[in-house]
This record gives sequence, C-alpha cells and structure tokens, in this order.
Amino acid sequence: MSRLQRIVASLGLGLSLCSGAAAAELAAVVSARVPVTSITQTQLADIYLGRASRFPDGTPAVPCDLPEGSPLREAFYSKVVGKSASQMRAHWSKIIFTGRGQPPREVRSAEEAKRLVIEQPGVVCYIDHSLVDRNVTVLLVQ
Repeated sequence: MSRLQRIVASLGLGLSLCSGAAAAELAAVVSARVPVTSITQTQLADIYLGRASRFPDGTPAVPCDLPEGSPLREAFYSKVVGKSASQMRAHWSKIIFTGRGQPPREVRSAEEAKRLVIEQPGVVCYIDHSLVDRNVTVLLVQ
C-alpha cells in the first residue's frame, strides 16, 4: 500500500469514527410544557435508577427507555448512568424482586419516545439530538 493510500485510508477511518460519534449524540428531553429546563447528570441517573421520582423543582419525573439493544440506549446508560446493559438488568431485577419499584417504560423507537414526552408532561426520555425541536426541552446533551 502506498503512502497516499495509507493517508486516504486513515482519513476515511477518522471520518467514519467522527460521524459515528455525532450520530450517537443524545439529548435527554421533556415536554416544552414542563417547567424544568436543566438537570445534572447525577439527577438524571437517579431518575433512571429509580432513586428519584421527581425533577429538582418537584415536578413528577417518569423515565422512558428505548428498546433493549438500541445503540442509543446503550450509549445513554454508559455515558449518563455509568452502567452497562447487563448491569442495568441486574439492578432492575433486584429492585423488582424487593418490590421497591419498576423499570422505566420501554418504547419502540426514539420517535415514539418523543411523542410520549410531548403528550405526557413529566415523561423524560433520551433521543437522538437530531430529533429535537420546539416541542421538547433539552435537559442534558451527551
């Protein structure tokens, strides 16, 4: 392989890695009708771990999840909560077994998550940042 071919291959690999990272940018969102406008990563993680059921201002918080195996779901739990998919399954198995709570409601797609957020104030979910519009408030970007 010539030097030029190696450079072109390296650039192509670099660009594909960058575009993959951009595609994985996620936004935690709520309905634009909710008074909450920001949240810390720890507060959001607590909501998704069942440790908190309200936003910092006291508004009820109802988390929803994308389907298990979704790359965005895996990125969310890794970046925001600091846990893998298997760690989250173990966490919720313990919580359910002890009767202390239920896992977040699961939806089929980011589009469905966004609709749920818009229709039911208080629901919080993570979606691809490209789906953000005036109907939702972004609480956190990762």
